[in-house]
Amino acid sequence: MRSEAPALLPIFRSQAQAEILALLPLHPEQEFNLTDLSRRIKAPLTSIHREVERLVEAAMLAERPGGRNRMVRANLDHPASEPLIRPLELSFGPEHVVAGEFARIPGASEVIIFGSWAARHAGEAGATPHDIDVLVVGEGVARADVYEAADRAQARLGLPVNPTIRSRAQWADPNDPLSSQIRSSPTLTVIGEEDV
Repeated sequence: MRSEAPALLPIFRSQAQAEILALLPLHPEQEFNLTDLSRRIKAPLTSIHREVERLVEAAMLAERPGGRNRMVRANLDHPASEPLIRPLELSFGPEHVVAGEFARIPGASEVIIFGSWAARHAGEAGATPHDIDVLVVGEGVARADVYEAADRAQARLGLPVNPTIRSRAQWADPNDPLSSQIRSSPTLTVIGEEDV
């Protein structure tokens, strides 16, 4: 089966390949086994294995055996690493950056990316996203905490991060106009119920 090029950055052969190349440099000190990559990227293990094989062969990833696991990490010494990192961070990094920065918000039960970035991530064609829309769902969530997380994510990504806060009741209410509008388009849950 042929993989589709990712709508966020169609210069790569597949969504899984681009996401591997985006995730690993964001955590340069960390090694991942293929099962963990499959879970984080939400792609079949066979696809991850195939893409890792290609990237190790191209020396974009370094690997080592780890018992019964194969451990991989970004090879930041590769001459193409530095020029590739920035476009990958902008295109695929928001999922990982938003998850990391918004994870520390007390009372947040879900963090969801929506809008144009989520639509491109889901494969919908369209213009390159120029911002990241983030929904924080929870009780007693302090606006200051949400805006501080958005500022940190924005500083890392170099793109505006626009946060929105909804209580659990508002998010679950089918008559809430904003919640209904968000649910009617592609979303990506980075923390919470759909987070695996």
